[in-house]
Amino acid sequence: MNLSDIEIIDSVKRGNVADYALLINRYKDKAFSLLKRMLKNELDAEEVLQDCFLKAYNSLINFRQEAKFSTWFYRIVYNAGISFLSSKRRREEKELLSLDENFDITAKDDQIYSESESAAKYINKLIEKLPEKNAAIINMFYLDEMTLDEISKITNLSIVNVKVILYRSRNALRQLILKHNYQEELF
Repeated sequence: MNLSDIEIIDSVKRGNVADYALLINRYKDKAFSLLKRMLKNELDAEEVLQDCFLKAYNSLINFRQEAKFSTWFYRIVYNAGISFLSSKRRREEKELLSLDENFDITAKDDQIYSESESAAKYINKLIEKLPEKNAAIINMFYLDEMTLDEISKITNLSIVNVKVILYRSRNALRQLILKHNYQEELF
């Protein structure tokens, strides 16, 4: 017997919670496919989809049957996907901005300068002062001569984020070098 969505929802509302699995089985593949296309990551899509089914279950009481359940549910899925993407974007932007706030490379740089025996050692010590991600990207790009694409794949950052980190790290190093008038000895 093939129950309609409305019959299943009425059954769940009457206390037959296990019947909700029928709706999950009916809509999980299409919803997962939508989220996977939006988020471009299967694990994120699975996590968001689980949240969507939970949200839909908790909101069944508010389902007014003005639209089909599938339309209502896919709206939840789509909105959750959009929210996830914007949240992810905000986390990445915050991470990049927090670098500026927590990025005090000038502390103790006089000591590094005075203890260094050569320009190369001085630069290496300055690079070591960078946050780990920044130092790694500088090293991969300049010392290991990796492309931005390779660095992006290794760090799981977008190429744009790699460029931003590389740019900020270079500027921080440049400021220190200029601060000490050390550029003549380096070039």
